[in-house]
Formats: sequence, structure tokens, C-alpha cells
Amino acid sequence: MALALTSASAVAPAAAADYPARPIQVIVPYSAGGSTDLSMRVVADAFKRLYDGKQIVVRNQPGGGGAIGTSAAVHARPDGYTLGTGAQGPIAILPHLGGTDYKLDDVEFVGLYARSLQVMVACKGAPFKDFDSFFEYAKTKAPQIGNSGAGGANHVSAQAFADEAHIKIENVPYNGSSDARTACVGGHIDAMVASPAEALAQSEAGNMTPIFVMEPKRIDLFPDTPTAVEKGIKFTWSSWKGIIAPKGIPEEDLAFLREAVKKVATDEQFIKKMTDMGEFVTYEDAATFKARAQKDSESAERVLKDIGMYGMNK
Repeated sequence: MALALTSASAVAPAAAADYPARPIQVIVPYSAGGSTDLSMRVVADAFKRLYDGKQIVVRNQPGGGGAIGTSAAVHARPDGYTLGTGAQGPIAILPHLGGTDYKLDDVEFVGLYARSLQVMVACKGAPFKDFDSFFEYAKTKAPQIGNSGAGGANHVSAQAFADEAHIKIENVPYNGSSDARTACVGGHIDAMVASPAEALAQSEAGNMTPIFVMEPKRIDLFPDTPTAVEKGIKFTWSSWKGIIAPKGIPEEDLAFLREAVKKVATDEQFIKKMTDMGEFVTYEDAATFKARAQKDSESAERVLKDIGMYGMNK
């Protein structure tokens, strides 16, 4: 009996230690080739290298602005073998528009590994060239600010900033960020929200002028460009990429996944490769990641209600 008990006690931990015993599937809720997809493939490569050949298989499931793939991840069998790429739009914004079969509370947050920073830029020919002149202009007029689509992340972030700053803006939606950029470069709008890489390339070409970055502190790419925070406006915003899962995964397996995200996101080779791609590597544990998503969700809900888009897809 003693031998049997000893054998039984040895088997249980071994079973847990075997996880993952087969490849882990991670759903990317967008088409192949986009930044979310490419960064997830860098995660998969780093995971394989750091965990002795254990594999992550990327599965693209686009549609519904990211809602279809996110739903598949949230409602997957909770065995630890189907996860999702957690993106801001599908998790923090789309549930407020309506039409999703999940909400933020249905998501198990595993960890965040990257963020896409945002910069407000003045477009060619705009009547302002820096934060102070932009703010003065916006006190009496509503600057036209382009975005990549009504109800999208850039629309929400611009309006959330305006609300926090107590100014009026006119949001101008386009069919994607490239169309908004074309309008900005052509001088058809006053400003837009851009990525740092996009802002740098266009500012060097003389087509855009950075006004402020939506971060708590200045960034290396634009050391002379202020933040809204240092100008007295408590506003930050960035889109993000992390790992999510369905609720109910065994605790020991969930703990492994959370530690794996940390190990990958703090790995020097991973950081270099992501940085070379223009990604801003940021590790956040599950609780911090969830808090970020909840904050963005609250901002999105408030903005969408203010502009009359809340629940429009129900």
C-alpha cells in the first residue's frame, strides 16, 4: 500500500509537468500578414526556442473586426490548448458597439507582450504646429481629426483625449489608416492619430508634425515632443497585443502560460526582433493587463455613448 501511495503521488505532478504535451494553438483574429499576426509568429518562434521545441501554432480567424476570432478563443475548450491573441479593438471596444457574443469579463487574461504607441500629428498645412498652438486653436474651433474608421481605436482615442482636455474636435472617418494618412499628407484634414514609425517617416518628409505622444513619458523616437500628461491633461492611450484564454483552464497550466508570456516578453532576442519590426515590447502580468483593458473599455464605452454609437450593432 505504501508503494502504491508513493507511486500515485508521483504520477499527479508528472501529468501537470507534461503540459503542453502537444502544440498550443493561438488564434489571431485578423488576416495573415498584419502586425498582430506577425508579432504572434515572433512569439511562437521565441516560445519554441525557450521551451525546448514546444510549439505554438498560429491560426488566423479574421472577420467582424476581430470579434470572430476573439469569440472562438473565449469560447474554446478550456484545456489550455486553444488560446487567443488579445487585441484592444475586439476586447475593449467592439462589445460596446454590440453584436459580440462575449464581453470583457468572459476573458481570461494571460499576459501582455507588446503595445503600439500613438502620436497626435498636425497634417500638412494645419493651422497649428505644436501642442500649445493646437490647444489654443481647439479652444475656439473644432480641428478636423482623421481616423481609420468610425468606432475604431483611433476614433475612440482622439475623442477620449478631447473629452479629457475639454475641447471640441470634428472626427473624420476613413476606410482604413492608409486613407486617413493620404488625406493628412494632402492637407485635407488638420490632424490624425499615427504610429510613431508612421509619424517619423512623414515628419522627416515634411508632411506631418508630431504634436504630442499618448504616453506617460516622452519616447526616444520623439524626445522633443511632449506628452499630454506633462501638459496637464491626464490622458494616455495605446493599442496592445497579449495572450488571452477561455475561463476554466487548470490553474497549474494557466500558471505555466503566464510565466511563459513573461519569459518570452523579457527575452533579449525577442525584444530585438520585435523592436526591429517597430513594435514596443511591454510585459504586463495578467492583473495589470486586465486593468489596462478595463480602463480602455470604460473610455470606449463613455465615448461611444457620447457620439451615439453605443450598441449600434445590436
